[in-house]
This record gives sequence, C-alpha cells and structure tokens, in this order.
Amino acid sequence: MQVVYEDNHIIIVSKRSGEIVQGDKTGDRTLADDVKAYIKEKYAKPGNVFLGVAHRLDRPVWGLVVFAKTSKALARLNDMFRNGEVKKTYWAITRNTPGETEATLTDWLVRNEKQNKSYAYDHEVPRAKKAMLHYQLIGRSDNYSLLEVNLMTGRHHQIRCQLAHAGCPIKGDLKYGAKRSNPDGSISLLARKVEFVHPVSKQPICVVSPLPSDRLWHEIATI
Repeated sequence: MQVVYEDNHIIIVSKRSGEIVQGDKTGDRTLADDVKAYIKEKYAKPGNVFLGVAHRLDRPVWGLVVFAKTSKALARLNDMFRNGEVKKTYWAITRNTPGETEATLTDWLVRNEKQNKSYAYDHEVPRAKKAMLHYQLIGRSDNYSLLEVNLMTGRHHQIRCQLAHAGCPIKGDLKYGAKRSNPDGSISLLARKVEFVHPVSKQPICVVSPLPSDRLWHEIATI
C-alpha cells in the first residue's frame, strides 16, 4: 500500500495487485484494514478509526483507490461516484492492437454472479446493461499495446470484458481470454488517474498512480 494523497477528509492509496479493497468470502485482510492501521498509527488514534469505502477495484488490478476519513466526505463521495463526477483514467496492456488507434466501444454486458464474470453482446439482450468506454493507443512494444481507457459507464469488469470482446484481452487476464497468466497473478490493468472536485474544500484534485514494478510497464510507457 502506498499513500499518494491525504488530507483531513480523504486518503488515496495505490493498491497492489492481489489486495482486496473490502472483505469478501476469502476472509483475507483487506486494503481498508491496512489504511485504518496506517491512520491509527500515524495519528495515534484511540479506539476504532472511521474509514469509508467510496468505490472498489478488482483484486488483480493495480492502482488508485479513494477512501473517506469522515462521514461527511463519504456521503458526498458516494454521490459523486454514483453521478459520474469522478473521472477515472485507466491504463491497460493488451496483447493485440485495436483496429483503430482511438475509438468508443459500446456493448451490452450481462453479469453472471456465479462465475463472477460479465459477457458482452453487440445488441441489447435480457438483463443486459449498456456499457461504454473510450480508449486511445498511447504506447506500443514489439508484442504489446498500451491503451488509455476512460469509462463512460460503470459496469462489472467493464474494461476487461469490453476490451476482450474487441479482440484485445488484457495481458494476464485468463478470465477474459489471455493465453497465459502474469507471473505475479496480476492482470495488466492500472487505475492510473483520478480527478474530481474535493467533496469538502471544493478544490480540484488530480492524483496519478505510480506504475507497477513490472519492467514492461516502464518500457511500454516510455516508447
């Protein structure tokens, strides 16, 4: 866990792949637990530490997670995420290169709860939710492409599912068609940047995540 921004009301950390934001059926220690422990130690807080989870990031994904340190900030952040007032920019490394260097993808996604997986369709089907994202090719190596992705909707596994449906599965994402896993079990998807108006001070906030340690990220991002 790496703290990249903190004030009296919010704290933004860069999550490592493999960490879970909130508790699940595995019972594993969570990122929220680590952030609470950090706050408790740093400020020598007695008793329980308040920490609100405003959004989540899939376990194998890297990058920025925004937490609230006060109930006032949490209520406002929840509204902001729900209303699309938080701009999230992702970076994804894919094996294949899209047909166009920049485009908007529109699909209909159906979530399968048992499989914890979403399926994409080109047309509306029962139980489907419309999913839209915009991508731009920003880097390339001999074997991989680096895409910058901006979500226009927020669906389950949206980036993973839509890019796979477009023929560009994310590196290491076996669930969505990658041919092999990454050695560390991650997928090459990074929540790279968040931008929003601070829920209390009303000042603009823009935070960028450091790149994962994997060498490919650093090589492809500078090409």
